[in-house]
Amino acid sequence: MVGKCFCLPASASILLNSLVSLTTTRRAILQKLRAMGSPRVAQSMARFGISTRDALGIPMPTLRKLAREIGSSHQLALELWKSGLHEARTLAALIDDPERVTEAQMERWAGEFDSWDVCDCCCGNLFDKTAFAYRKVAEWTRRREEYVKRAGFSLMAALAARDKKTANNKFLRFLPLIKRESTDERNFVKKAVNWALRQIGKRNLELHRGAVETALEIKKLDSRSARWIAVDALRELRSAAVGRRLRRKKAGAG
Repeated sequence: MVGKCFCLPASASILLNSLVSLTTTRRAILQKLRAMGSPRVAQSMARFGISTRDALGIPMPTLRKLAREIGSSHQLALELWKSGLHEARTLAALIDDPERVTEAQMERWAGEFDSWDVCDCCCGNLFDKTAFAYRKVAEWTRRREEYVKRAGFSLMAALAARDKKTANNKFLRFLPLIKRESTDERNFVKKAVNWALRQIGKRNLELHRGAVETALEIKKLDSRSARWIAVDALRELRSAAVGRRLRRKKAGAG
């Protein structure tokens, strides 16, 4: 009896080879990350309030260099995130393609944040470039979970710093959100609220005036967190260096 030859359709064969290649690549990268880890670096990360529960101890510049070598890959980013390793998740944010990121993915990743640095890396390197960025700011700044709320303000700060095309009125609408959440005493939240306020205020002279006015209003609130946010933000926003930079920016635009 002649044996039957079973052949996969061309499309299925390509898909299978792609999955095998992806699995192999993921394993190779995870092995590389584990080999690059340093307990000494992990200890220094802990001193900065970074969660080291699943951390290997790899400096950020090293991860950025590795990300450039790997290039953009949405599917690989998803696989690396699923590993749960601290550095693998950081790397995932650096190599993912923002045009392929879905709102569901953003919600899933934000819900799994357990360290401020991974949160900020995702917001400042990936989420801020998606079509959902401004919507997530409005939603996440209302959320109760510490790192999700931080993500809302981290994303706000990233947009204020890097989105050069959006009009002032969109950022002016962020200021009441900052005031509303300025009484949150949790360290990782209040620092992100402060960061967002300062970044908006450094964008241009109109937003600077709005940010300073908001800081003065926040300073009057009966909250230790609010007073810290206001005083720290005003210290930078009223500095001579920021004033010179904003005047030069206005002159350049004129």
